[in-house]
Amino acid sequence: MKPNLPVAVAALAVVIGCLWAGLVVRTHLTGAASVIDRFETVLVDIRIALAGARPPPEDIVIVAIDDGTIDAIGPYPLPRDTLAELVGKIGDAGARALAVDILLFGASDEAADASLAAAIGTLPTVIAGAGQMSADTPPQSVVPAVRKVLSPALQIAKASSVGLANIATDTGGTPRHMPMLFLTDQGLQPSLGLQAAGLYQGGAANITEQGLRFGDHALPLDLGWHLALNYYGPGGTIPTVSALDVLQSPAAAADGAISPLKGRMVVLGVTATGVGDRFSTPFDPIMPGVEVQATGIANLLDGMPLHRDTGTRRLDGAAAVLITLCGMLAVLVLPLAPATVFYLLLLIGWLAVSAVAFANGTWLNAALPFAASLPPVLGLLVTRQVADRIVARQQMQAQEALSRFQSPRLARRIAEDPSFLASPRQQTAAILFVDLSGYTGLSERLGAAQTRDFLKEFHTIVVNVVSKRDGVVLDFMGDGAMLGFGLPEEDPQDPVRALTCAFELEREIAAWLETSGRRTEISSVRVGAHMGQVVLSRLGHDRQQQIAATGDCVNVASRLLEVAKDHKVSVVVSANLIEAANQISERPVEAPRLVTVAIRGRQQVLQVGLWVSGDQPQQPCPA
Repeated sequence: MKPNLPVAVAALAVVIGCLWAGLVVRTHLTGAASVIDRFETVLVDIRIALAGARPPPEDIVIVAIDDGTIDAIGPYPLPRDTLAELVGKIGDAGARALAVDILLFGASDEAADASLAAAIGTLPTVIAGAGQMSADTPPQSVVPAVRKVLSPALQIAKASSVGLANIATDTGGTPRHMPMLFLTDQGLQPSLGLQAAGLYQGGAANITEQGLRFGDHALPLDLGWHLALNYYGPGGTIPTVSALDVLQSPAAAADGAISPLKGRMVVLGVTATGVGDRFSTPFDPIMPGVEVQATGIANLLDGMPLHRDTGTRRLDGAAAVLITLCGMLAVLVLPLAPATVFYLLLLIGWLAVSAVAFANGTWLNAALPFAASLPPVLGLLVTRQVADRIVARQQMQAQEALSRFQSPRLARRIAEDPSFLASPRQQTAAILFVDLSGYTGLSERLGAAQTRDFLKEFHTIVVNVVSKRDGVVLDFMGDGAMLGFGLPEEDPQDPVRALTCAFELEREIAAWLETSGRRTEISSVRVGAHMGQVVLSRLGHDRQQQIAATGDCVNVASRLLEVAKDHKVSVVVSANLIEAANQISERPVEAPRLVTVAIRGRQQVLQVGLWVSGDQPQQPCPA
């Protein structure tokens, strides 16, 4: 089929697109950190949620120093002779191996250390160490470099194996990988999880170029021998036994009962409130670090971590390049609408493939094809649209002319749908009014021409602030203006945007008055804001109409300027709007003063927040 662009332009576009896709894929294959990783973490969490929780292997159990243990025994850290008793009880219960995810740095009481070392020596045990990472630690594509290793007390370390407990988190702090090896000044040192799995299976794993091998079982790993964690569920999914229960248990097999620790890999760690580390995981925002370590060990034991290695990364790269080429060719030979649909189907198809693969334990990068293909495909779409420049320019000129009399957002809506608001529509919106105190006297002194210049500057500030927050200017009234948020279409963020705009308007206008020397003539800026039901409709004659918002919400917002004047404040916001904004904001706003006022012409009273100039809160932000 003949391309819709000149052959030379089409060929150049394809070459540039391939170069871009190749650069993105190369970054992915080397494991270098990039912005793509931020989007991929979101898509990974979605796929984890779709796959749901799964049962952990039966051969692992956590012994937790929990709140009950701390309450019964005393403050953390527990005395080492108590730890010795706990380890002894674990051994007596028939544990096959023990991983201690507790940092036992430094010597304590010599007798207690000796007791703990003796208890550890009764069963295969690995103790957690920690690595202080180098400031220039390379990305996960290589073995993490450790500047200094913090090891357990020497007497304890001699009685056991030592493994580093460091894990690799993403930009959001979620552990996604567990390094199996660390590069120290003493050479390669294994992780706590790798040592624990080896102790449980009766022999250390063999390190291969692609991953690990336990006997005849090969386990592929991601770049730099990183294990991609495959979570089983929220905290508590892996069977957990309280350390207090273990300490209070009778002598081994005294009552003939089978211990829950018998023959199992036991991971000893801390889950008590305010003690130990916590991590956000796809299933649990505060999962204890010991359960993250146990998850990695369980993945090694059941051989079911997320399958992510060099092969899967190459598959990601091939899909990214193929989707990029197919998307560009579609734009070149098909009409724009079918080409866009075809390209979107390619992306959706890859998302579906990655979701199915994830459900079967393979982690394909869902975000990579988007990053590789979007810039070149969108670039071609823009180039194709140049052919329609004349028509687009005419439409733009008509829309621009209309925008001089209506808000640009309303003008665009009318241009797209000339029958817009042929019937009135009721909806929720936030309405703001702003005016200047002292304008009448100023206009008398300035005269008509200078007053127009003054108002033009004032209106420019209003339009800039409102447009930045996706609001609309519904009307200019001399020294005042009526603004709307949620018009013509509602948006969940409208309350936050309206509240933010109210404070920004007062601040920006006050600053302009100060710098322009008009502060002595304009005594104050007043802003009133309210949220409620409005009726959006066309008002006027059939041959001359304007878009207007009417209703009680508009009347109340207007009257709030009187409240501002009566209370000598700059910003008055109804409790309705404050509450609506705080429900979706990460930074709730609290008014310095909350008062209940009577609104002129209205029977019901209204609770409002009052702010004076300069006493403005930290700006709210979306949740």
